Amino acid sequence: MFEDTRMKAFFDERQLRHAPKTYFRRGAAMPHQEQPQRAEILRDMLIGEGFEITKPGDHGLDPVRAVHNPGYVDFLPTAYERFVESAGTEALAIPTMHPGVRRGKEPKDIHGQLGWWMTDTSTPLTEGTWEAVYWSAQTAISAAEDVLAGARSAYALCRPPGHHAMRDCSNGFCFFNNACVVANQLTSKFGKVALIDVDVHTGNGSLDILYERGDIFFCSLHPDPTTYPTFFLGHADETGEGEGEGKSLNILLEQGASQDDVLAALDKGIGAITDFGAEALVVSLGFDMAADDPLAAVQVYPDGFAEMARRLAAMGLPTVLVQEGGYLGPSLADNAKAFITTFREATT
Repeated sequence: MFEDTRMKAFFDERQLRHAPKTYFRRGAAMPHQEQPQRAEILRDMLIGEGFEITKPGDHGLDPVRAVHNPGYVDFLPTAYERFVESAGTEALAIPTMHPGVRRGKEPKDIHGQLGWWMTDTSTPLTEGTWEAVYWSAQTAISAAEDVLAGARSAYALCRPPGHHAMRDCSNGFCFFNNACVVANQLTSKFGKVALIDVDVHTGNGSLDILYERGDIFFCSLHPDPTTYPTFFLGHADETGEGEGEGKSLNILLEQGASQDDVLAALDKGIGAITDFGAEALVVSLGFDMAADDPLAAVQVYPDGFAEMARRLAAMGLPTVLVQEGGYLGPSLADNAKAFITTFREATT
């Protein structure tokens, strides 16, 4: 069935160039959680476990524009340079004005544009942000192309992550929605694709992008967004519209949920994907499900991540793993090792 059962890992060192120092959370400035060191830890784990790190090819921006507003995509390459020209290098490149409800027109002033295309303070632009965002997307696209060419599975070490990025705006550490880019790429070969999000936070960007699509089933496991970030989207009654009706599934967890609770929710998601008849799978892979993650809300341990990998691999589908969250907690490398090596062993 598969031409190649070896699992490649894709990563580009330019993804480390996005280096935000601070952001505002609950009204206070604090150190930014999404640091380059996250990717370095995951990269070093991969090397230690015998993965050859494959540099992505350059596939351009058309695959990104296929899921994002082209105006948003065109805004990002020069946004930091334009901000510095206006505000200087000491200012934090975050939006300070927002249009509220989505009416009106995009302004021409950089400060107005930041508010138009960026939802919160968690995606500050830095000198290396555009390169990192671009190569994060190319990493995801290259992993998708590997699976399209016949690989059983591929792992995209994407950083910055992507699953909070909506069609026309950044959100929650994310700029381009890498997982949605991958899912859309896979539809060129597979009639039905599923995207399951096992990051602890709602895949709100993916929900936004895929909500009216009938060819991509989306499932997200996360705590109730009424009381846990990213808020707003991810409620149980949000099941899709139009051609996408019934193709979105939000499975809500209690804050503090046990590992067994998470695995039971995963089984529910796998069942729904099987009922959908998916021919290929994308996994938004977040290690912030860990009990000791700095943004922890549930209690998953390395053996739980390994079991998640076994259950997803047992679906037998061509699969792209796309890295999302998982921050600088003590067990980050152990959790990543448990999931990714288990998935590799189960699919070779």
